[in-house]
Amino acid sequence: MDFLPTSLGTRPRLAVEIRAEGIIAARAEDAAALLTAVARVDVPDGAVVPGLKVGNLVDRQGVTTAVRKALDEVSGKGSERSVGRHVTLVVPDAAVRVLLLDFDQLPSKAVEALPVVRFRLKKLLPFDADAAAVSYQVMASERSVVRVLAVAMPKDVLDEYEGVVIAAGYLPGAVVPSTLAALSGLDVADAPALVVNAEPGGVTTAIVKGGILLLHRALDLSANTDAATAIAATVEETQAAREVQILGDYDRFEAEAAMQTAVIEKAEMHDWVATAVAQATASEITQTVSVAAAYFEDTLQTVTESLLVAGTIGAHEVAAMMEANGLEGLRVQEMVDVTMLETGAVSASVPRGWLAGVRGALKS
Repeated sequence: MDFLPTSLGTRPRLAVEIRAEGIIAARAEDAAALLTAVARVDVPDGAVVPGLKVGNLVDRQGVTTAVRKALDEVSGKGSERSVGRHVTLVVPDAAVRVLLLDFDQLPSKAVEALPVVRFRLKKLLPFDADAAAVSYQVMASERSVVRVLAVAMPKDVLDEYEGVVIAAGYLPGAVVPSTLAALSGLDVADAPALVVNAEPGGVTTAIVKGGILLLHRALDLSANTDAATAIAATVEETQAAREVQILGDYDRFEAEAAMQTAVIEKAEMHDWVATAVAQATASEITQTVSVAAAYFEDTLQTVTESLLVAGTIGAHEVAAMMEANGLEGLRVQEMVDVTMLETGAVSASVPRGWLAGVRGALKS
């Protein structure tokens, strides 16, 4: 299964994924992608804001430092650095557009086919296709229909992500979106798979069969966080105005009591907002999985019994979300199992969901 181009002919033996929640890096010695070293480095809240416009890396220096630390931990020292400095860079789904396109025919030579794909993307992308980095892969060709997987990313956004890897002292040899990277970890012979890649800011569902991508649907959940931020800001403004009024209207002892009440109310409001956001996110993730499961059944004429989970929201939490929102019948499991990790390669502080992207990026 080959969902990404590479300028090297083979994939690098190092991979790093940049997510809003942190940096994850991994190393494998060969294409079997048994992870021999894994590192995770957190980044400050708001340092990475994935999207289609430049400004994804708000704290560029902080992200660069985190990328360097994570990659240095897995690349080894001295002679172990023979694995090289080339890295497969895994970027957030929100920073790219992934589309499945059908053509009546497509030139066999990439140099001739790429302009055709780029021309089709002009009407489909919310950014300038001519100025975008575009790659494609033929998924299937039958009955005079050529199905193509196309990946497009604004060039200035791509430069941001590649720039921090270069600044960290490494070379981005290939770039791939998070979910496509995770799917690359599946074996072609595996049964059809339904996959969800979930994080607080977004969720992507995908279906793959025999190395053929049948569905890729990404949903931006940042509106939930934005709404929470707006509500919290309004609450704080109201509380601040109230505190000013309290200081003016009450005597000392009454003012202290009223201020303590105001502090408690503010904390309760923040908890309420956080709970509301979590419930909205859980509901949307569940709904997205439900839609993908229905598409799976309609397309493959069979019911899927399992759901593979990638991303920073682990399988246990996804299962809890689905149960709370009434979606039953799917066996939820991590996409990365323990057999894909060398003993001692990862500590308990790195959940397996975080590893799906880098593990898939290393498998070829």
